[in-house]
Amino acid sequence: MIEQSVHDFIVKDYLNEEIILNDYQGKVLMIVNTATACGYTPQYAKLQKIYDAYREKGFEILAFPSNDFGEQEPLNDKGIIHFCKNEYGITFPIFAKIKVRGKNAHPLYQYLANKSKNGKIQSRPLWNFHKYLIDKNGKVRDYFITLTNPNSNKVIKRIEELLNEKFA
Repeated sequence: MIEQSVHDFIVKDYLNEEIILNDYQGKVLMIVNTATACGYTPQYAKLQKIYDAYREKGFEILAFPSNDFGEQEPLNDKGIIHFCKNEYGITFPIFAKIKVRGKNAHPLYQYLANKSKNGKIQSRPLWNFHKYLIDKNGKVRDYFITLTNPNSNKVIKRIEELLNEKFA
């Protein structure tokens, strides 16, 4: 059986165009579920800060808006993009709004949250701004709960460790 990776998934951008995550091979990824009307929404600024610091070194942030928690993502896809660019100057990719938990969760999030599928961690999002770190080969390597600031020392340390690993 061929082992699955994040690179095997297809997602949609805010214009409803399909994006193959295989395009991100060789990059360290942070995949995060987001919302524009959440008490943690200011994490967008911290996400942008680490994106600016590490993008040139092979780091990407992939944001997936979700309305799964307290209906805190009331905007449509274009509204989300407008808000993120205008309020936080976001330049990292923001994809179409999806479900990130439950039986109707997007297949990518079913993979990320389930150790029997990803082979490494068991951690489903409990709220907005749950962060997964993915290595250059598309394997789930770590996660950080909502309360963990994206630019905290422990997150930065893990990003740097993964950036320094060889790409197979």
